Amino acid sequence: MEKVRFGLIGYGAWGSHHARAISSVSEAILVAIAESRPEAREQAAGDHPHTAVYGDYREMLAREALDAVAVVLPTHVHYEVANDSLEAGCHLLLEKPMAVSIEQCERLNALARTRGRLLAVGHEFRVSALWGKVKELIDSGAIGEPLYGMVELWRNPYRLGSHGWRYDINRVGNWILEEPIHFFDLARWYFAGAGEPVSVFAQANGKRADHPELQDNFTAMLTFAGGRYAVVSQTLAGWEHHQQAKITGSEGALWASWSGALDRTFQPTFWLKLMRGEAIEEVPITKMTGEVFELVDQAEMLVRAIREGTAPAVSGEDGQWSVAMCLKAQESVETGRPVVF
Repeated sequence: MEKVRFGLIGYGAWGSHHARAISSVSEAILVAIAESRPEAREQAAGDHPHTAVYGDYREMLAREALDAVAVVLPTHVHYEVANDSLEAGCHLLLEKPMAVSIEQCERLNALARTRGRLLAVGHEFRVSALWGKVKELIDSGAIGEPLYGMVELWRNPYRLGSHGWRYDINRVGNWILEEPIHFFDLARWYFAGAGEPVSVFAQANGKRADHPELQDNFTAMLTFAGGRYAVVSQTLAGWEHHQQAKITGSEGALWASWSGALDRTFQPTFWLKLMRGEAIEEVPITKMTGEVFELVDQAEMLVRAIREGTAPAVSGEDGQWSVAMCLKAQESVETGRPVVF
């Protein structure tokens, strides 16, 4: 069987990791990279000497016979580039957030359906050995019915991004779309048995006099049917990168933890503990976990989905839900009131 032919659009700090991940999948081949910045193109050519490198992604889409495209660009250009990639007949792996508005998400999902292409969104935690094991234990009934959850991140400030885009409200949309979007996706995934959330209440603040619209601290509470709820919390005023998820249920509790000097470290520490009755046990996680490892799992997932005609781990509809949740949370921050769905 021929390898799945990938194109990559964007070769910044995260795009280079995508290139490494795609290249490491035996059933895939990285055919071409598109990058607008000359210095990044030079880096891409040096890192991947057998891969074509283009300065314009449209030229790449026109000239190369690609099965799939990974889009790893600043948020504000996701829609245009994703739209062009789907129009070119490619399956799509689109970094989160998939777009900055619900209307853009809807158009991309409609186009993917019309073209018969897969649209996968880069919520890589769903293919994680650690965060995925939490989901597996919940679904197996290990803690009974989940009643409360918390997903928390303590980290250092965001990187500026190419040309400072992440600190420009007109390009980033808002910081809830940056990383809390992952945690909304996890909370929804873990509480799937309770149905969709019915409301969100959020607060945020920050210490940036030059960018008061970009808030360092953010917390939201999602309420589900039956009084169940989940808390999503993030601070960018801390240090290193420490993430945890805690889930309590009617018959037990789970606590997952991941730490690294940076989010993209290859040497993290992590663990998962399960309480049932009075007993607390450590659940073995035998596979390395972290964003840099999960990109490989994500690429492998998309290759399987393309070959087998199955749904991706995170669909465009899932990505649209996450964008909608972030926008509702921002509405709550601005109004100081819960937003009911």
